[in-house]
Amino acid sequence: MRFFEVVEIRQSVRKYAERAVEPGKLQAILEAANRAPSAGNCQSYEIYVVSGAKSRAALAAATWEQDFVGQAPVSLVFCTHPARCQYAPAETYALEDASIACTFAMLAATALGLSSCWVGAFKAEAVSQVLGCSPGIVPVAILPIGYAAEEPERTTRRELEDLVHRVS
Repeated sequence: MRFFEVVEIRQSVRKYAERAVEPGKLQAILEAANRAPSAGNCQSYEIYVVSGAKSRAALAAATWEQDFVGQAPVSLVFCTHPARCQYAPAETYALEDASIACTFAMLAATALGLSSCWVGAFKAEAVSQVLGCSPGIVPVAILPIGYAAEEPERTTRRELEDLVHRVS
């Protein structure tokens, strides 16, 4: 799939078919995330793959009961790992690294015919418990991935004239 087609068709999906994500596709998504740009190439983030039914349910509970998180066959949780960053402010660079990696994973999933939905509303401590995070590892994004069981209405976007500010 061509890049601009991927960008155009990507949308947030909150209903997933009861169909597993093929291991090869999951591996390709993880490899794409691993190729994401990183501040100073410190790669100051971690990715947790959540696929077990109990863990998926606990993850959904930690998102204030956004049940679609538990219904997706797999979720990737992107966490900051500021201790890996050699530059200040490490927390900012780690957040950027994790966010860019999540974006790459989201676009890779779309390119592979899968759907996802970036989830940023969750109780960080509860998510950390589900994942068994070490101290200092902070969850910043959950990306449920699976085959769509819905085709949501396209969302509108701001006009570029409203969004873009040119400086000479």
